[in-house]
Amino acid sequence: MNRHSIRPATPDDFRAILALLDEASLPTQDLGNARPVHFWVAELDGHIDGAGGLEQYGDAGLLRSLVVTHAARGTGLGIALVETLEHAAATMGVSQLVLLTRTARSFFEHRGYSVIPRETAPDGVRSSAEFRVFCPAPAVCMTKSLDQTTQPTPPRT
Repeated sequence: MNRHSIRPATPDDFRAILALLDEASLPTQDLGNARPVHFWVAELDGHIDGAGGLEQYGDAGLLRSLVVTHAARGTGLGIALVETLEHAAATMGVSQLVLLTRTARSFFEHRGYSVIPRETAPDGVRSSAEFRVFCPAPAVCMTKSLDQTTQPTPPRT
């Protein structure tokens, strides 16, 4: 099996990230606005096969825009991206990650995320465009605590 490298995205990656998100019908309208989204990409032989983003709101983080190409699904690439995002979040001082999903509840439950009522998400996260506009009520809200005393192990790359 070929091994992807996972790295922080650069401005040159933005077009490829947008194409992946558009193909997966994930929101892109708010990207590039005032609140930065820190993206990581999974790359193999110069081709980006996956990406994921993180928005920080104090000690809470919004995990968003996790996407893997159809060809890379089932290879563990999504898991590696989530581990990377969790490690990065913990390094940034985030103690709780929150996400919204319509299609990946089981995937995230297997990664230790729990379903919570939307209204119990941290205020900053609830104020995000993703919460207010782009992921309506049918999306499931999930959370995971990141124990700062035992930070996630560095991701596999």
